[in-house]
Amino acid sequence: MLKIRLQRIGKKKQAHFRIAVMEHTKKPQGKYLELLGTYDPHAKVFKVDRERVEQYMKNGAQISPTVNNLMVNYKVWDRPKMESWKPKKKKEEKK
Repeated sequence: MLKIRLQRIGKKKQAHFRIAVMEHTKKPQGKYLELLGTYDPHAKVFKVDRERVEQYMKNGAQISPTVNNLMVNYKVWDRPKMESWKPKKKKEEKK
């Protein structure tokens, strides 16, 4: 199954991300099939090829919640946000 997800590049504390299409079993830093865009969180720059993302999704690729939420935040498309993480439940203190 193909996934559209972020791939971290850049030096320590200078993160830069690629939006890449890759097999879901591959490591996040592994080879990708196609590069669809980039994201620089420090400069707040988000570039993505919307047509290619939609084409991959029509062919069965799934988008990661983080990439979907970035596309919603930067107004690339009008879709609902996805839940990308859940806070851990705290254990009740023993009395």
